[in-house]
Amino acid sequence: MTERGTDQDEREEQLGERDPEEEARQEDVEEAAVETAEEVGRVAEHETSDLVEAGLETALENPEATSPGPPLDRRNPFLIGLGGGLGLLAALGLALLVLRLSDVITWVVVAIFIALGLEPIVGRLVAAGLSRGWAVLSTLLGFLVVCGLLGWMIVPPIIDQVTLLVNNAPQYVDHLQHSQWFVELNRRWHINDKVFKDLSGNLNQQTVTSVMGGLLGAGMVFAHVVEATFTIVVLTIYFVVVLPRAKTAFFSLVPRARRPRVVFLGEEISRRVGGYILGQLCVAVVNAIFAWIILTVLGLPYPAMLATLIGLLALVPIVGTLIGGVLMTLVALTSSWVDAVIVLSYYVGYHLFETYVLSPRIMRRAVEVPPVITIIAVIAGGALFGIVGALLAIPVAAGLLLIYDQVLVPRQQRS
Repeated sequence: MTERGTDQDEREEQLGERDPEEEARQEDVEEAAVETAEEVGRVAEHETSDLVEAGLETALENPEATSPGPPLDRRNPFLIGLGGGLGLLAALGLALLVLRLSDVITWVVVAIFIALGLEPIVGRLVAAGLSRGWAVLSTLLGFLVVCGLLGWMIVPPIIDQVTLLVNNAPQYVDHLQHSQWFVELNRRWHINDKVFKDLSGNLNQQTVTSVMGGLLGAGMVFAHVVEATFTIVVLTIYFVVVLPRAKTAFFSLVPRARRPRVVFLGEEISRRVGGYILGQLCVAVVNAIFAWIILTVLGLPYPAMLATLIGLLALVPIVGTLIGGVLMTLVALTSSWVDAVIVLSYYVGYHLFETYVLSPRIMRRAVEVPPVITIIAVIAGGALFGIVGALLAIPVAAGLLLIYDQVLVPRQQRS
């Protein structure tokens, strides 16, 4: 231990005793380095100021100004971290933007699918001898007439029904209170006393405010529905007009070597999806007509409004028809059980007719979607995007099935 301590002390003494000449040389080196750095900075500043004063035309004549500089080192840890952070922020910003614009995106997608459904009509009119402009105009006029008829058939009955319900509400309550089964329940459980006690206890300023807030919310929902309907109609008109140019612009982005194949697949998907939408619309119209006939024959209330609602439900294959049948049966049950049995029997027969006769004839040129995939697509679309997702799930599934048949299966056969 003593020898080691002595050696360490001697080394420290030797380091402490530095030659003055060596120190002077070290200082000269440091001063020269500082002067060199300052000189480099002055030269760079002078050259930059000369380039700025020379202007753009003189700068473009300089090969160093027009040629790219050396590439950055992409393996630099700083650049990797910066790129990852910026990518994460961009993805987060894009997700937030999509969430904020979800309603607008939904309207655009719905309008595109409606335009694809109207395109086969435009194509048939053009094949019949009309020009593209007149065919588009005729199709759009027909589309607007159908939208107006649907509004005329749905809105007035709803307003009449709500008004009738409000006016007859006291009579309904009085009839309920004097019915035999309610009198028996009230005698046993004192329902009237409990209801009036709860109403008198909860009727305050907060309750009135909640009711007014609910009415205001219902009004805002109605205004939102009107806005969405108007926007979708306007966008549909625009997309029908510009659809050929939009397709051309999209296909121009594809590399030239693959463009013929992509054009074939895109046109085939467009044709089949459009044919599917138009065919399903025809099936829904037939369903609504038959429903209106059976409701009118049985004398059930509001046949036009119920038939229109059932036709809209029929736009969703299989599931929509079943829901419409259950709804009609429940409405008929309010009249009598005989009417309910008649309606149920009718819908069983109509469902068989639609499945084995009507749909195969109308959809023979469109892509066929198996029933299992139809149910799964409707459930998944409804869970993700609500009623709009359920309506658009089948055309999307039809397009994916076409890609499966035309791309994936042949590629696996060649491998």
